[in-house]
Amino acid sequence: MSISAPKMTIKSHLPWSVKIVFMVIGALVVGVVAYLVFSQEQSFVPGNSSGAEANDERVAALTAQVKQLTEERDSYSTTVNASESQRNIQRATENQMASQVKTLETENAKLKEDLAFFESLLPTNIGVQGITIQRFKAELGDSGRLRYRLLVMQGQNPNGAHLFAGNLQLSVTVLQQGQSKTINFPAPGGADAGTFALSFKYYQRLEGDLTLPEGATVKSVQARVLEKGQLRAQQAVNL
Repeated sequence: MSISAPKMTIKSHLPWSVKIVFMVIGALVVGVVAYLVFSQEQSFVPGNSSGAEANDERVAALTAQVKQLTEERDSYSTTVNASESQRNIQRATENQMASQVKTLETENAKLKEDLAFFESLLPTNIGVQGITIQRFKAELGDSGRLRYRLLVMQGQNPNGAHLFAGNLQLSVTVLQQGQSKTINFPAPGGADAGTFALSFKYYQRLEGDLTLPEGATVKSVQARVLEKGQLRAQQAVNL
């Protein structure tokens, strides 16, 4: 058998000195809040012109400062924008000038190349009527084809250049089945005669492919310029 005792609750009591301190602090807080609320209300009470005027003056001063700062900001922004626009214009002008200089340099280089090219084409051995063959090249291609390239020029004439009309003839010497033979292009009455026609005042460039018999070995190629059946110029290359 056990004896149960009733539960007891122990409460701690603060000293009166501490309670008084808390009460004073609370009263001060309430007083400060009340004073702030009262001051705020007084600024809006009709007839209290001193508070309203003070607020108006502060608002006017702040408004003036904001306006001044806004004007200064706008002025600085305008100056910066003008400077940036000036720099952009200057940069665009410099880029345009650089592009023009580059274009002129390219054109100048091209003119120099053209001049050197035409100077290299000046004939050294002028034949009858000043006709000459320059830069004659022939090389073998695929499937028994022969690639040719040449330039026919007419030299200077004291009486002025006249229109030259004639034709080109290519004679290919080949070795086929142990025998040497010559194949002429274009063939007499051939449909490709127009490809070898010449008609120019100063020069004419010709190039094309020749089809050779199967198994033929090219030994040399001769180019001849004819005018009404008469030989005006000729040149040969060996392969």
